[in-house]
Amino acid sequence: MLALTVEPGRAGSAALAQVAEPDPRDGSVLVDVVDVGVCGTDLEVAAGEYGEAPPGEDRLVLGHESLGRVREAPGGSGLAAGDLVVAMVRHPDPVPCPNCAVGQWDMCRNGRYTEHGIKGLHGFLRERYRAEPDRLVRVDPALGRAGVLLEPASVVAKAWAHIDLFASRSAARPRTAMVTGAGPIGLLAALLAVQRGLDVHVLDRVEDGAKPALVRDLGATYHTGALEDAGVAPDVIVECTGAPPVVLAALGASAVDGITCLTGVSAGGRSAPVDIGGLNREVVLENDVVFGSVNANRGHYEEAGRALAAADRAWLDRLVTRRVPLHGFADALERGTDDVKVVLEVGGPS
Repeated sequence: MLALTVEPGRAGSAALAQVAEPDPRDGSVLVDVVDVGVCGTDLEVAAGEYGEAPPGEDRLVLGHESLGRVREAPGGSGLAAGDLVVAMVRHPDPVPCPNCAVGQWDMCRNGRYTEHGIKGLHGFLRERYRAEPDRLVRVDPALGRAGVLLEPASVVAKAWAHIDLFASRSAARPRTAMVTGAGPIGLLAALLAVQRGLDVHVLDRVEDGAKPALVRDLGATYHTGALEDAGVAPDVIVECTGAPPVVLAALGASAVDGITCLTGVSAGGRSAPVDIGGLNREVVLENDVVFGSVNANRGHYEEAGRALAAADRAWLDRLVTRRVPLHGFADALERGTDDVKVVLEVGGPS
């Protein structure tokens, strides 16, 4: 079968190749891949910045944001032929650590987890894969191909679950949220904030096009420029860019008792003068919370599914700004100025 593979650590190695059919030992459910979303992680793996092939192999099948359709499933699995499903990205470590042992593999303590398309497991940019039923999340049929957004939505569902937990420490509930970055993660974070009834603001550098329109149609307020010039002291900040100047600005921009969640992964090697003492004083005296969040477990995937099902389907469809056939993968691996979410079509329209 056809797959998009890379040689981890070597830039420009992405290529279509024939790979073996899924091994029955990988799982009792056979899934035909429909769509796979492309995110910044995929671009970085394709650029040779990181990535790890399965043991004994030189190449890695790319792609972790999957949407598939069940072809075969055993009786009693809760799945049936024709069901739309999303495969969870991370697998628990084999030890397992205390968190992995109870299904919290997103909080793995020893780093021995594996991840499809990233670390030690083939991804989903291939025609078919196998998985066990407990590694699959059934997608509401009404979502259709917007179900490809479920994996990135699971990441923000986890972030908001932890924000809600930290918010419970205070009798004063959050009223205002600022999301920095209007990519897929930022827009989905804004969606979940709107669903919580918050006054939502989104900051991005793009001044026109799809992103401002998507924010406005969500009922949120769009900002450009510097965070400190937005005129908002949010109770919650969800930082989704990973851009060091934006991260630094976010650390000191929340209201008293504020919560700042960092979801963007920054590249190392940049430094800036920072008044650490002043920043620490502000965080401590204002009882602020700053935390990082990445990946998701089954509960977060299921919560993301509920959030997407409650959203406007037409708005979700607009997040996918480009659909590219698998043979055109090179185009999908190039960032476009108007891109929000790019999707590679593996199985074609269905």
